[in-house]
Amino acid sequence: MKKKWVSLALLIISVVLVISACSSKGGSGKEKIKVGSKNFTESLILGEMYALALEDAGYKVDRKLNLGGTLVAHEALKKGDIDFYPEYTGTGLINVLELPPNSDAKTVYDTVAKGYKEKFNLVWLEPTNANDSQGLVTTKKIAEKYNLYKISDLVKLAPELNLAAVPEFEEREDGLKGLNTFYGKMNFKSIKLFDYGIKYRVTLDGEADVTVGFTTDGDLTNPDLVLLEDDKKFWPPYFVAPVLRGELNEKDPEIAKVLNKISAKLDNTTVQKLNAQVDIDKKEYADVAKAFLEEQDLLKK
Repeated sequence: MKKKWVSLALLIISVVLVISACSSKGGSGKEKIKVGSKNFTESLILGEMYALALEDAGYKVDRKLNLGGTLVAHEALKKGDIDFYPEYTGTGLINVLELPPNSDAKTVYDTVAKGYKEKFNLVWLEPTNANDSQGLVTTKKIAEKYNLYKISDLVKLAPELNLAAVPEFEEREDGLKGLNTFYGKMNFKSIKLFDYGIKYRVTLDGEADVTVGFTTDGDLTNPDLVLLEDDKKFWPPYFVAPVLRGELNEKDPEIAKVLNKISAKLDNTTVQKLNAQVDIDKKEYADVAKAFLEEQDLLKK
């Protein structure tokens, strides 16, 4: 009788352990993945895309989107509160690893990949072709009038043009101060400060001739706006890629394969259009993410 009770007890313990293991793996035999993102449109769309694709591949997903800025997301990743989030190579280089800027995209990617692995055991997956760097933007009308298509041309044309700046742009080393040192002094006819949300509108309305932007902004889908070429490569590359916990990547390489398929579909034009659907057309980011994956055949029908 005693042997029977012992056997029964062992059987119950085994069942409990199996159930517990299944629960931590979402009941499907695959890991439950905690997906993070920062707190702006582009990061929210990407985070939702990753979550949907992983669910489609059979994973349970815990969405921890809209975390905050870089340091909040990075700390959450290091602590294991999230398993991965989309990050930008230039941000990883300058803000996280605190290394000097570099204009070569491959060098920057290789440097952050090596540095994150050695310092944090975090893995940079394959990068997209979407480079969310800073930029200067003018209107089509001004570009044609002054033959203005490159930032280097602003050194001679600035005295005839009005700049719509954003907070801190004039004083930052990666803003006008740094541009003046790198390209040569740009003596704009006037510099007025505007909120981020209206800088493009005041430029299109003719209150300013040049403004500050990010190269994947949804507003740049407007054919009346022209992104000036950073022809001397002042700003470092900010290519976006998922950054994944190394331990999880080793345990389940399938996760990287799912995420890399999405990265292969993203470039500046594509991300501008996705951002525009949320910021300009006022669609929900989750709907935009799902529609894109379906269009690209990255979700099962």
